[in-house]
Amino acid sequence: MKIAIDAMGGDFAPQAIVEGAILAAKEFTNDIKIVLVGIKDAIQKVLDEQPEVPANIEVFHADEVIEMGEHPTKALQQKPKSSINVGFHLLKNNEIQAFCGAGNTGAMHVGAIFSVKPIDGIMRPCLITHVPKTNGGTSVMLDVGANTDCKPEMLYQFGVLGRVYCKEVLCIENPRVALMNLGEEAGKGNMDAKEAYQLLKADTKLNFVGNIEGRDLFLDKMDVIVCDGFVGNVILKMAESIYEIAAERGVKDDFLNKLNYEAIGGSPILGVNGNVIIGHGISNAIATKNMILLAYKIASADLNNKIKTALQNVV
Repeated sequence: MKIAIDAMGGDFAPQAIVEGAILAAKEFTNDIKIVLVGIKDAIQKVLDEQPEVPANIEVFHADEVIEMGEHPTKALQQKPKSSINVGFHLLKNNEIQAFCGAGNTGAMHVGAIFSVKPIDGIMRPCLITHVPKTNGGTSVMLDVGANTDCKPEMLYQFGVLGRVYCKEVLCIENPRVALMNLGEEAGKGNMDAKEAYQLLKADTKLNFVGNIEGRDLFLDKMDVIVCDGFVGNVILKMAESIYEIAAERGVKDDFLNKLNYEAIGGSPILGVNGNVIIGHGISNAIATKNMILLAYKIASADLNNKIKTALQNVV
């Protein structure tokens, strides 16, 4: 297996990305390779500074870099030899099994859609994140930023995608699916939420448990949290801020530590024909390591084929 990462993406690239890749490589056997995609001289300079470079680290040269502030679509078109474009080319040609990047989020998302393309039947690929529970478990929330305006049918499909992810990656046998809303009653919310509720409820195989509220986020009431990308991103950033405030005040707590963006490392894009993970722009070496480890876990689970099967069996 080969897992590639955009070595030029992120606020602290290539230093943090290369150092994180080395940390991840040490946890793999030599038959699992990590491919650093980017400007070879810049990557090699960081590698030369390291006391030890594992044998399963490789470098794949790319001439250009898409900067954080560039327009995603224009940058992808104008910089065909960028590290993001090269990474997706490798993924599309099955030369790697996963591609990660902490650089321009829009370019990573657009690149995934137009390069490896959505799975047949997927209305909109979405971003998913892990949410810790106070009982020690983990739930997932989707979408968290890719789609700010979602039709009810899309929200229903997010429920299907989240259920497959929970089963195959988190090994939860019968995941409970819930809809984030402003009240538990079925009639609460805007028109899209009300219609999505009925679609989710109609699928008897989905194990839909109804609406949840924001105060339920960290409780063991569900395993999959469905929402549009606007709501999901606001919740995600708020949760990250709770950890930051606690850390600034010297509060040390195992649960709050799980709200740290480093803990998971990135958000997988679900619904495309390839394993793609988008990391936080401020990713450090620890976050990068965890992003790569998550990419390996998803690739090992054969998630895309499981999603295709699930879509064929929906009501």
